[in-house]
Amino acid sequence: MIFMITAAALSVLILVCLIRAVLGPTAPDRLVAMDTTNTLVVAVLVVLGAGWGEIIYIDVAIVYAMLSFVSTLYISNYLEAVQ
Repeated sequence: MIFMITAAALSVLILVCLIRAVLGPTAPDRLVAMDTTNTLVVAVLVVLGAGWGEIIYIDVAIVYAMLSFVSTLYISNYLEAVQ
């Protein structure tokens, strides 16, 4: 039960970050909001994996975290080159 409450709270925070990503005045603000969203998605996957006792969610969270980190680096590098 506590895992579901935690996942729901993290989902609310994901919505707040997505709103910031849409309303962000600059591209770096949007990038930070999306990076934070990705981090929260990883946290939700870990919490749900622990709550349901399914190890596959943890594995998916690890792969998603690695891909998210690399994509954030590439996008930030692109934004630096453009400005």
